[in-house]
Amino acid sequence: MEKLVKISAISYLNTAPFAYGLRHSDIFSKIQLLSDYPSECARKLQYNEVDISLLPVGALPSLSHYEVITDFCIGAIADVRTVVLLSNSPLHRIRKIYLDYQSRTSVQLVRILSRYYWNINPEWVPLSPEQDYSTIPKDYGIVLIGDRVFEVESRYQFVYDLSGEWGKFTGLPFVFAVWAAASQPTDDFKHQLNHALQLGVNSIPQSVDEFALKNIERDEAIRYLNQNISYPLDAEKRKAISLFLSYMSQNQ
Repeated sequence: MEKLVKISAISYLNTAPFAYGLRHSDIFSKIQLLSDYPSECARKLQYNEVDISLLPVGALPSLSHYEVITDFCIGAIADVRTVVLLSNSPLHRIRKIYLDYQSRTSVQLVRILSRYYWNINPEWVPLSPEQDYSTIPKDYGIVLIGDRVFEVESRYQFVYDLSGEWGKFTGLPFVFAVWAAASQPTDDFKHQLNHALQLGVNSIPQSVDEFALKNIERDEAIRYLNQNISYPLDAEKRKAISLFLSYMSQNQ
C-alpha cells in the first residue's frame, strides 16, 4: 500500500476552501489531512512530522530547506479582518502589546509595522493560551488572529488590520501562509494538489457549509472569504513575501 502524504493545514475559516478541495478531489485518497494552528503547522514541517504544510511565511527562515509547491496561498490585497491589533487606545498611546501565541507571522508583522511605519516602541508580552483576550487595560493592545477575532472585535474601540496597515506602508498585498514541502513532490502530485486547491477556491459557499462556523453567520463567512482573503500566489504576493522576509532579517 502506498504511503499517505501527511499534510498539515491551518484550522481557521480562511482555510476551509482548501480543506474542501482536498476532501472532494482524487488526491484525498493519497493524503492524511491534519488540522493545526499556524505555529504548529510550522513546527511539524520543521521536524519532519508532515510532508507538506500550509506554512506561515514568518516561519520560512527557520527551515534549512523548503520548496513552495503550489500557486495558492492565504493572502490579502487589503484588509484581511482576522489578523488585527485591538486596543481601546490610539497607536501612539499603546504602552504594551500582547502577542498571539498561535502565529509567528503576525507577531513579526506587528513588530515591523511598529518600528518602521507606526514609529512606536511598546513593551511586548506573550499571550498565554489561558489568558482572557476579551478585555485588556486601556493603554494596552493585543494582536489576535483567526476566527477568534469575529468574537471580540466589537469590544474594542480601535481595530488595526495588520494586512491593511502593511498595504498602506508598502503598497503591496500580504501573504500569511504558503503551501511548502521540505522536499519537492512529484510533478503529478503537485498538479493534483493545485487542481484540488483550485476546486476549493471555486467552491467557497460549499466549503462554508462544511465548516463548523462559530461567531459568524454563513453569508458573512462567504463574504469574508470572497472579499478579504486572496488565494492566488501571484507575482505581487511573491514580492511581498520577499520584502517581509527582508524586514524580518533586519528586525531580529
